Amino acid sequence: MKIGASALAGIEYPLEKTLEFIEELGLEYVELVHQFPCENLDIDTLESYNLKYTIHAPFMDVNIASLQDKSRLNSINQIKESIDLANELDCESVVVHPGLTSFLPNKYFPKQVIETANNSIKELGEYSKNLGVMTTIENMPNFPSMIYQNMYELNELLVSLDMPMTLDIGHANHAGYSADEMYFDSIKHIHAHDNFGDDDSHLALGEGSIELNTIINTLEKNNFDGIYIIEVNDYDSIKKSYEYMKKNFKI
Repeated sequence: MKIGASALAGIEYPLEKTLEFIEELGLEYVELVHQFPCENLDIDTLESYNLKYTIHAPFMDVNIASLQDKSRLNSINQIKESIDLANELDCESVVVHPGLTSFLPNKYFPKQVIETANNSIKELGEYSKNLGVMTTIENMPNFPSMIYQNMYELNELLVSLDMPMTLDIGHANHAGYSADEMYFDSIKHIHAHDNFGDDDSHLALGEGSIELNTIINTLEKNNFDGIYIIEVNDYDSIKKSYEYMKKNFKI
């Protein structure tokens, strides 16, 4: 079982502090959040730690589903930079959000938003395959601006494109999926955090109401070989979540 933590938990601190904390905790992987304040990452610094990396492509001020062509192209180029970084660091995966909608597009042009997102996802998939990088698309929580909250529709798209999914367990619970509904063969990467279904709260594992054991046991029975990234709000929650994983699963 491969386990890591997202650097999002220490976003307000220097990255080195977060890397040191995760390394000392004994985790194998860190998911780097490749956006402000970590837009420019030093390869030599990253490689000085006894860690392996995954990349979360930028999602702040980025929208690959934008109907504004210049905004969409800028977003795609930013994510391609994350894919390039993953290639340079020999990362196992890159995580990408499928895009956003807003009031006017959602009211008048919903089909065009999805078509635009799908075309962008296809382009990013082809770009990453040419570099030998695994780019995954993440399911979204139940917020009005977010597309691909529907995991079945996302899975159908990704299967058609021969691309993998990042299963965000907390997002799926917030979108109303039961533990038994959170498995697809396309899932190759995991974001693990907890909530009570009423918000995307990114609690430590075991602090919410999600049936985590059911989900993770299903993945393991199906020979899941990806990485479980603990994606929580602070260092203490990383530690609690790692203790939860060690207590409940064979690590």
